[in-house]
Amino acid sequence: MIVLMMGVCGSGKTTTGKALAESFGWPFFDGDDFHPEANVAKMAAGLPLTDADRWPWIERIAEAMRGVLDRGGSAVFACSALKSAHRQRMQRAGDVRVIFLNGDSETIGPRLAARTQHFMPASLLPSQFAALEVPDDALVVDIRDAVPTQVARIRDGLSITTA
Repeated sequence: MIVLMMGVCGSGKTTTGKALAESFGWPFFDGDDFHPEANVAKMAAGLPLTDADRWPWIERIAEAMRGVLDRGGSAVFACSALKSAHRQRMQRAGDVRVIFLNGDSETIGPRLAARTQHFMPASLLPSQFAALEVPDDALVVDIRDAVPTQVARIRDGLSITTA
């Protein structure tokens, strides 16, 4: 099984995803690590990605998911996966369960402002919300909850009670 943690920048995909992966004893993969250098440079310059920029990145992630599943493994992946078509492509990799980390700009804005070692500037948050297509087939988790509460909600929602 692949658990896909999705949401806008600053929603806690990496933090909650790492905690969830640790609770399962599974590997964690951060979608940011799959970006081509040109995407990172573009975002660091404060420019939002286009779909043309996103597709090669989505393909890399989907292939990594398929690789994990083909080896009989499970993992947690964090990726914004803002659009339905992006999530659908990833779900074609196999058993991919989508977790939507849901929050608003009033909650996320201060988080982004406090980040110091990330290429994505807070100025891109509005473009993330503009691109977001809220999933109708995901387990929705409120980002205002503490990370352990989020992890417990996800485990319960996926019916996974042991590592």
